[in-house]
Amino acid sequence: MTITSVFSLDQIIAALPDVDVVSEVEAGFAAFSRGEVTVPPVGELLFPDVQGEMHIKYGAVRGDDVFVIKVATGFFGNPALGLPPFGGCMLVLSQKTGMVEAVLLEEGELTNHRTAAAGAVAARHLAPGDVDCIGIIGSGVQARLQADYLRRVSPCRRLMIWGRREASRSAAARDIAAMGYAVEEANSPEDVAKDCRLIVTTTPAETPLLSADMIAPGTHITAMGSDTPDKNEVSPDLLGRADLVVADSLAQCRERGEIFHALAAGTIAEGDVTELGAIIEGSHDGRPAADAITISDLTGVAVQDIAIAKAVLARLTQSLEAAQ
Repeated sequence: MTITSVFSLDQIIAALPDVDVVSEVEAGFAAFSRGEVTVPPVGELLFPDVQGEMHIKYGAVRGDDVFVIKVATGFFGNPALGLPPFGGCMLVLSQKTGMVEAVLLEEGELTNHRTAAAGAVAARHLAPGDVDCIGIIGSGVQARLQADYLRRVSPCRRLMIWGRREASRSAAARDIAAMGYAVEEANSPEDVAKDCRLIVTTTPAETPLLSADMIAPGTHITAMGSDTPDKNEVSPDLLGRADLVVADSLAQCRERGEIFHALAAGTIAEGDVTELGAIIEGSHDGRPAADAITISDLTGVAVQDIAIAKAVLARLTQSLEAAQ
């Protein structure tokens, strides 16, 4: 009889500091671009009347003992109800028997951390080497986590943040300042683009916030927020101007995200896009020049969920065995 382990959010949060999430996600992207990971299309339900969405992402690394199914929700009106905006869980199943080995009741926490880690991976491989100000567009959970994870790959401790709502922006600025950053609140995305050569967008915007005329040479942009076909943070003309456009998954970015919109607008072609994993594992060059404009479109790939779930589960299992 198979015994399924169920781990609470508190247990998962306690295990996270002992996991090198950036390295785990980086290795996952490389394996994905080498063709070692099976990732079916994303399952999705949208609930526009309540600003809600649900994604199912799942996949398997060939030869692994397990595979992972992740259910993630984002209901962005929840804070007004006194509820967190994110939820979900990850199921870890055996590749040999199909039995559920573990349930990680992560309530969106692992999803948020693997997303932030992907931003750090993109910055490690694509950001210019002389960044003196990081720009964050958005003021939610991911804005804070991106700032947190970027500390692991960049020495820059000056940061500018913009968000639509002043109170939310100021609260995020305070939280990020507590991480050791000197933080300035920007009045507009244009102000962020003017001063920052590493910019991360973290919003659910459906109308672009950055356009080609705003961006100076030598800038890298990591676009995190557009994980459905309706969302769009970066204008197609900006992708057309970029010297290098990078996808977490080309197959997935054909159907959602910034690359989806640019392909539809005809400002880029599929042949203009490189996968992040190909840059990580060395089969494609990264940043082409110091003055290049580079864009990474990170729509969230199941291999990230596999990587973080396996690493956290290993740590949780070690803790249980040590306690026995």
